[in-house]
Amino acid sequence: MHPRSSRLRLRLGLYLAAALVGAAVVGCKEKPAAEPVATPSAVSPQPVAPAKDDRPVIVAFGDSLTAGYGTDAGNSYPDFLEKDLAAKGFHYHVINAGVSGNTTKDGLDRLDDVLALKPVLVIVAFGGNDGLRGLPIDSTRKNLDQIVSTLQHAGTRVVLGGITLPPNYGADYIRQFNETYALLAKQYHVPLLPFLLQNVYGTTGSMQADGIHATAQGNQQVARNLLPLVTPWLHKN
Repeated sequence: MHPRSSRLRLRLGLYLAAALVGAAVVGCKEKPAAEPVATPSAVSPQPVAPAKDDRPVIVAFGDSLTAGYGTDAGNSYPDFLEKDLAAKGFHYHVINAGVSGNTTKDGLDRLDDVLALKPVLVIVAFGGNDGLRGLPIDSTRKNLDQIVSTLQHAGTRVVLGGITLPPNYGADYIRQFNETYALLAKQYHVPLLPFLLQNVYGTTGSMQADGIHATAQGNQQVARNLLPLVTPWLHKN
Protein backbone atom coordinates (compact mmCIF):
# COMPACT_ATOMS: atom_id res chain seq x y z
CA MET A 1 0.00 0.00 0.00
CA HIS A 2 1.23 3.52 -0.88
CA PRO A 3 2.28 5.51 2.25
CA ARG A 4 0.34 8.56 1.20
CA SER A 5 -2.87 6.55 0.69
CA SER A 6 -2.38 5.00 4.12
CA ARG A 7 -1.96 8.37 5.81
CA LEU A 8 -5.09 9.64 4.08
CA ARG A 9 -7.18 6.74 5.35
CA LEU A 10 -5.88 7.25 8.88
CA ARG A 11 -6.73 10.95 8.76
CA LEU A 12 -10.25 10.21 7.50
CA GLY A 13 -10.72 7.65 10.26
CA LEU A 14 -9.72 10.21 12.91
CA TYR A 15 -12.09 12.79 11.47
CA LEU A 16 -14.96 10.25 11.51
CA ALA A 17 -14.29 9.24 15.11
CA ALA A 18 -14.17 12.88 16.20
CA ALA A 19 -17.45 13.58 14.42
CA LEU A 20 -19.19 10.63 16.10
CA VAL A 21 -18.00 11.71 19.54
CA GLY A 22 -19.15 15.27 18.91
CA ALA A 23 -22.55 14.08 17.76
CA ALA A 24 -22.91 12.00 20.83
CA VAL A 25 -22.05 14.96 23.08
CA VAL A 26 -24.45 17.23 21.22
CA GLY A 27 -27.14 14.57 21.43
CA CYS A 28 -26.65 14.32 25.19
CA LYS A 29 -26.90 18.09 25.59
CA GLU A 30 -29.99 18.35 23.43
CA LYS A 31 -31.88 15.51 25.15
CA PRO A 32 -33.60 16.88 28.29
CA ALA A 33 -33.20 14.92 31.49
CA ALA A 34 -36.20 12.80 32.29
CA GLU A 35 -38.36 14.19 35.05
CA PRO A 36 -38.73 11.79 38.00
CA VAL A 37 -42.11 10.15 38.00
CA ALA A 38 -43.92 10.50 41.29
CA THR A 39 -45.33 7.20 42.47
CA PRO A 40 -48.26 7.21 44.82
CA SER A 41 -47.22 6.21 48.33
CA ALA A 42 -48.60 2.92 49.63
CA VAL A 43 -51.60 3.34 51.85
CA SER A 44 -51.12 1.53 55.14
CA PRO A 45 -54.15 -0.53 56.12
CA GLN A 46 -55.91 0.79 59.17
CA PRO A 47 -55.77 -1.63 62.13
CA VAL A 48 -59.05 -3.34 62.81
CA ALA A 49 -59.95 -3.68 66.45
CA PRO A 50 -60.81 -7.27 67.39
CA ALA A 51 -64.45 -7.91 68.05
CA LYS A 52 -65.22 -7.57 71.73
CA ASP A 53 -66.19 -10.85 73.37
CA ASP A 54 -68.86 -10.07 75.94
CA ARG A 55 -69.40 -13.67 77.01
CA PRO A 56 -68.74 -14.51 80.67
CA VAL A 57 -65.37 -16.16 81.22
CA ILE A 58 -64.48 -19.63 82.43
CA VAL A 59 -60.77 -20.31 82.96
CA ALA A 60 -59.27 -23.77 82.60
CA PHE A 61 -56.26 -23.40 84.88
CA GLY A 62 -53.64 -26.11 84.90
CA ASP A 63 -50.62 -27.77 83.33
CA SER A 64 -49.97 -29.67 80.08
CA LEU A 65 -53.16 -31.73 80.41
CA THR A 66 -55.09 -28.46 80.24
CA ALA A 67 -52.83 -26.85 77.64
CA GLY A 68 -53.48 -29.71 75.21
CA TYR A 69 -49.82 -30.72 74.92
CA GLY A 70 -49.08 -32.75 71.80
CA THR A 71 -52.34 -31.94 70.01
CA ASP A 72 -53.16 -29.44 67.28
CA ALA A 73 -54.51 -26.01 68.12
CA GLY A 74 -58.21 -26.18 68.94
CA ASN A 75 -58.02 -29.73 70.30
CA SER A 76 -57.47 -29.10 74.01
CA TYR A 77 -60.19 -29.98 76.50
CA PRO A 78 -61.04 -26.26 77.10
CA ASP A 79 -61.76 -25.93 73.35
CA PHE A 80 -64.14 -28.89 73.42
CA LEU A 81 -65.72 -27.75 76.68
CA GLU A 82 -66.63 -24.37 75.18
CA LYS A 83 -68.31 -26.13 72.24
CA ASP A 84 -70.15 -28.58 74.50
CA LEU A 85 -71.43 -25.76 76.68
CA ALA A 86 -72.62 -23.74 73.67
CA ALA A 87 -74.46 -26.79 72.35
CA LYS A 88 -76.42 -26.85 75.61
CA GLY A 89 -77.18 -23.13 75.51
CA PHE A 90 -74.39 -21.95 77.82
CA HIS A 91 -72.52 -19.29 75.89
CA TYR A 92 -69.30 -18.82 77.83
CA HIS A 93 -65.76 -18.05 76.72
CA VAL A 94 -63.51 -20.82 78.02
CA ILE A 95 -59.95 -19.52 78.28
CA ASN A 96 -57.13 -22.03 78.23
CA ALA A 97 -54.67 -21.05 80.99
CA GLY A 98 -52.76 -24.31 80.91
CA VAL A 99 -48.95 -24.19 80.84
CA SER A 100 -46.94 -27.34 80.23
CA GLY A 101 -44.63 -28.29 83.06
CA ASN A 102 -46.37 -26.16 85.66
CA THR A 103 -46.43 -27.29 89.28
CA THR A 104 -48.88 -26.11 91.92
CA LYS A 105 -46.32 -23.45 92.89
CA ASP A 106 -46.25 -22.17 89.29
CA GLY A 107 -50.03 -22.04 89.35
CA LEU A 108 -49.97 -20.02 92.54
CA ASP A 109 -47.53 -17.60 90.94
CA ARG A 110 -49.90 -17.12 87.97
CA LEU A 111 -53.04 -16.70 90.03
CA ASP A 112 -53.19 -12.91 89.71
CA ASP A 113 -53.23 -13.25 85.90
CA VAL A 114 -56.24 -15.54 86.14
CA LEU A 115 -58.09 -13.24 88.53
CA ALA A 116 -57.48 -10.35 86.13
CA LEU A 117 -59.69 -12.16 83.60
CA LYS A 118 -62.61 -11.85 86.03
CA PRO A 119 -63.80 -15.43 85.55
CA VAL A 120 -67.13 -16.64 86.87
CA LEU A 121 -65.67 -20.12 87.25
CA VAL A 122 -62.18 -21.65 87.29
CA ILE A 123 -61.33 -25.30 86.71
CA VAL A 124 -58.24 -25.97 88.82
CA ALA A 125 -56.26 -28.98 87.57
CA PHE A 126 -52.75 -28.98 89.00
CA GLY A 127 -50.60 -31.50 90.82
CA GLY A 128 -49.43 -34.00 88.23
CA ASN A 129 -46.00 -32.41 87.87
CA ASP A 130 -45.63 -32.16 91.64
CA GLY A 131 -46.24 -35.87 91.91
CA LEU A 132 -44.03 -36.88 89.00
CA ARG A 133 -41.18 -34.90 90.59
CA GLY A 134 -41.81 -36.45 93.98
CA LEU A 135 -42.38 -33.08 95.65
CA PRO A 136 -43.55 -33.08 99.27
CA ILE A 137 -47.29 -33.71 99.60
CA ASP A 138 -47.61 -30.95 102.22
CA SER A 139 -46.23 -28.41 99.76
CA THR A 140 -48.67 -29.47 97.03
CA ARG A 141 -51.59 -29.28 99.43
CA LYS A 142 -50.58 -25.87 100.71
CA ASN A 143 -50.33 -24.43 97.18
CA LEU A 144 -53.65 -25.89 96.05
CA ASP A 145 -55.30 -24.69 99.25
CA GLN A 146 -54.11 -21.15 98.57
CA ILE A 147 -55.24 -21.27 94.93
CA VAL A 148 -58.76 -22.45 95.78
CA SER A 149 -59.22 -20.18 98.81
CA THR A 150 -58.02 -17.11 96.89
CA LEU A 151 -60.38 -17.81 94.00
CA GLN A 152 -63.33 -18.30 96.33
CA HIS A 153 -62.49 -15.16 98.27
CA ALA A 154 -62.66 -13.27 94.96
CA GLY A 155 -66.18 -14.62 94.41
CA THR A 156 -65.19 -17.16 91.74
CA ARG A 157 -66.70 -20.63 91.54
CA VAL A 158 -64.18 -23.47 91.53
CA VAL A 159 -64.25 -26.96 90.04
CA LEU A 160 -61.34 -29.22 90.99
CA GLY A 161 -59.72 -31.72 88.66
CA GLY A 162 -57.57 -34.44 90.21
CA ILE A 163 -54.93 -36.76 88.82
CA THR A 164 -53.05 -39.83 90.05
CA LEU A 165 -49.58 -41.32 89.64
CA PRO A 166 -47.99 -44.47 88.19
CA PRO A 167 -47.63 -47.38 90.62
CA ASN A 168 -43.83 -47.08 90.80
CA TYR A 169 -44.19 -44.01 93.04
CA GLY A 170 -45.14 -46.22 95.95
CA ALA A 171 -48.51 -47.01 97.49
CA ASP A 172 -48.15 -44.65 100.46
CA TYR A 173 -47.10 -41.61 98.41
CA ILE A 174 -49.85 -42.25 95.86
CA ARG A 175 -52.49 -42.63 98.57
CA GLN A 176 -51.54 -39.32 100.17
CA PHE A 177 -51.35 -37.67 96.76
CA ASN A 178 -54.83 -38.85 95.77
CA GLU A 179 -56.31 -37.80 99.13
CA THR A 180 -55.14 -34.25 98.49
CA TYR A 181 -57.98 -33.57 96.07
CA ALA A 182 -60.70 -35.21 98.16
CA LEU A 183 -59.65 -33.29 101.28
CA LEU A 184 -59.55 -29.99 99.40
CA ALA A 185 -62.96 -30.56 97.78
CA LYS A 186 -64.48 -31.37 101.16
CA GLN A 187 -62.89 -28.40 102.90
CA TYR A 188 -64.02 -25.84 100.32
CA HIS A 189 -67.22 -27.57 99.18
CA VAL A 190 -66.22 -27.63 95.52
CA PRO A 191 -67.15 -30.20 92.86
CA LEU A 192 -64.37 -32.71 92.21
CA LEU A 193 -63.46 -34.86 89.23
CA PRO A 194 -61.07 -37.25 91.05
CA PHE A 195 -59.32 -38.37 87.88
CA LEU A 196 -59.20 -35.89 84.99
CA LEU A 197 -58.42 -38.71 82.53
CA GLN A 198 -61.42 -40.83 83.53
CA ASN A 199 -62.53 -42.97 80.54
CA VAL A 200 -59.48 -41.66 78.70
CA TYR A 201 -56.54 -43.53 80.19
CA GLY A 202 -56.50 -47.05 78.79
CA THR A 203 -59.01 -46.23 76.04
CA THR A 204 -57.78 -46.97 72.52
CA GLY A 205 -56.96 -43.80 70.61
CA SER A 206 -57.39 -41.54 73.63
CA MET A 207 -53.82 -41.38 74.93
CA GLN A 208 -50.63 -40.27 73.24
CA ALA A 209 -47.62 -42.56 72.95
CA ASP A 210 -46.07 -41.06 76.10
CA GLY A 211 -48.90 -42.55 78.18
CA ILE A 212 -49.37 -39.24 79.99
CA HIS A 213 -51.17 -36.83 77.67
CA ALA A 214 -54.55 -37.18 75.99
CA THR A 215 -55.06 -37.10 72.24
CA ALA A 216 -57.72 -34.90 70.66
CA GLN A 217 -60.16 -37.78 71.13
CA GLY A 218 -59.15 -38.04 74.77
CA ASN A 219 -59.55 -34.31 75.33
CA GLN A 220 -63.10 -34.53 74.03
CA GLN A 221 -63.79 -37.05 76.79
CA VAL A 222 -62.13 -34.85 79.43
CA ALA A 223 -64.53 -32.07 78.43
CA ARG A 224 -67.44 -34.48 78.76
CA ASN A 225 -66.16 -35.53 82.20
CA LEU A 226 -66.18 -31.93 83.40
CA LEU A 227 -69.42 -30.80 81.78
CA PRO A 228 -71.84 -32.05 84.50
CA LEU A 229 -69.65 -30.50 87.21
CA VAL A 230 -69.54 -27.11 85.50
CA THR A 231 -73.10 -26.55 84.23
CA PRO A 232 -74.86 -26.38 87.64
CA TRP A 233 -72.95 -23.15 88.35
CA LEU A 234 -73.80 -21.50 85.02
CA HIS A 235 -76.76 -19.76 83.46
CA LYS A 236 -78.05 -20.21 79.94
CA ASN A 237 -77.49 -17.01 78.00
